[in-house]
Amino acid sequence: MDQGTGSEPKFKTKTSAGAEPALMELFVDSLRDIYWAENHLVKALPKMIRSATSEKLASTIENHLAETIEHVSRLERAFSLLGLEAIAKKCDAMEGLSKEAEGIVESTDEGTATRDVGIILASQKVEHYEIATYGGLVQLASTLNLADVAEILAQTLSEEKTADQLLTEVAENDINYKASEEA
Repeated sequence: MDQGTGSEPKFKTKTSAGAEPALMELFVDSLRDIYWAENHLVKALPKMIRSATSEKLASTIENHLAETIEHVSRLERAFSLLGLEAIAKKCDAMEGLSKEAEGIVESTDEGTATRDVGIILASQKVEHYEIATYGGLVQLASTLNLADVAEILAQTLSEEKTADQLLTEVAENDINYKASEEA
């Protein structure tokens, strides 16, 4: 913050007046990264839905697509609470995870449970990345005394954890067994 140099703080919000500028900068940068990632998933998930063989898997991903659209909206609210424009910063991790998922779809046979297992594995990697990101962001928001933003991010974190659990249930209840019987 201002240390007698006459310069204005880089970020001004009601709740973060005492926040360290470097930590706030890291927080905002990370928000922009996950904002890109969520927007990217809104575009990528329909392909996973179309590629799934199992109706249960397709509907699970479809439900998460609807949640992901809400996650984008929540991030936009978080930016608004910070007095910032919602600007995306390319997320190299999500881009890599998406390419890996596309590779799994391309390298497995259409209409097989094996492809569905691959889609679940790829989807869970995405969920785990999001869980790690949102978990860290919730903690940072709390540290920066941004309780309203932390609450928004915590809601998304909870939904990401639930999505991961649902994917596990779909795999355990049917798809892994079917895939083990495929030639």
